[in-house]
Amino acid sequence: MPFGSTVRPLITLGALGVVTALALTGCAGASPSAGGDTKDAGKVSRVSVTLTNDGSDKCAVSESKVPAGPVTFTVKNESSTAITEVELLQDQRILGEKENLAPGLGAVTFTATLTGGKYQVYCPGAETELTDLTVTGKVASTANSSAATLLQDGTKGYAQYVDGQVTDMVAAVKQLQADVDKGDLAAARTDYANARPFYEHIESDVDGFVKKGHKATDNAGNLDYLLDMRASNLDTAVGWSGFHAVEKDLFQAGAITASTKQTAADLTENVELLAKLVPTLDYKPEDLANGAASLLEEVQSNKITGEEEAYSHIDLVDLAANVEGSRQAFAYLKPGLTKLDPTLTKQIAKQFDATNTMMDGFRDASGLGGFRTWDAATKAAHANAISQQVQALQDPLSRLAEKVATA
Repeated sequence: MPFGSTVRPLITLGALGVVTALALTGCAGASPSAGGDTKDAGKVSRVSVTLTNDGSDKCAVSESKVPAGPVTFTVKNESSTAITEVELLQDQRILGEKENLAPGLGAVTFTATLTGGKYQVYCPGAETELTDLTVTGKVASTANSSAATLLQDGTKGYAQYVDGQVTDMVAAVKQLQADVDKGDLAAARTDYANARPFYEHIESDVDGFVKKGHKATDNAGNLDYLLDMRASNLDTAVGWSGFHAVEKDLFQAGAITASTKQTAADLTENVELLAKLVPTLDYKPEDLANGAASLLEEVQSNKITGEEEAYSHIDLVDLAANVEGSRQAFAYLKPGLTKLDPTLTKQIAKQFDATNTMMDGFRDASGLGGFRTWDAATKAAHANAISQQVQALQDPLSRLAEKVATA
């Protein structure tokens, strides 16, 4: 999700510098979307990105130039199997990304407030991977809006929440490494399940840090990739790393080896680096709104399918954490949102309550992470109902980014 002033500056930590950026969600067209409010439509520029395969994989971007201010992007993968993500870049810096864009799925959207300058839409695997996008003019000030002030205040509180989650994640991952080093398989499995929610609460906020010396398109330097790569998106040139490499050893192999210990040590190092970077982030209200929507999209694309935790099957732990992280972002925006649209705010709050009630039904004090195992039988019995409830929450939540960006 995009952070702060859209483009975050280079941050140097000792000998290591990184460029920070937010997760891009979808991309949208030049005409108002069906779900957009009429009174907001004239304030928001729209860009659509359409992924197709008609003999070659193409990434079509509807606009080459938009005015500065809120821009809603909508991405639709119609038929491409080679293109599964879209990123917004400026000077090799990732301003956001949308992943898991399977062909035939519905369009996804995000709204970012962009300043004037040159940008690129990056579609890895497309015949033409980089498409230029020019943003002209300056962003109008909304400093005198009481709703805008409340929304900005909410971003400050949310930043403290994210900082706390990362601090707790460092402690949990260190405990995981300690038990891996001891060779205590049972304890390490418990530690793994206990550490995962911290990342899943905030993964849309930390997506896009790039290590110094690497391009934004280089997985070897992408901190989020190094922490959270899965078998389904493994870059063989980079190799296994992060949470799921440890998970595979602990749950599939059922053994702790020298390689497991090294992987756990690398995970700790990268999480500690993340902890140094996160306090530098500067959020805009639409960043929180985009992130809340992105976390629910993660639920639909990775958690319900069982792809995320392919070896431990603790997907319900991750799923509940995504929902909670999304709810926190919404909660910090809620005072300002209530001024902007009390009806929509109440609708979203009601759907969050319904989703949490549903997830409470899967709690199991004896299960890893406090939830039932997402095995084949549980998935077959409940995946559809969970997906429908999350979609009922996603629908109104997806309208927030434009709402807060035009406050």
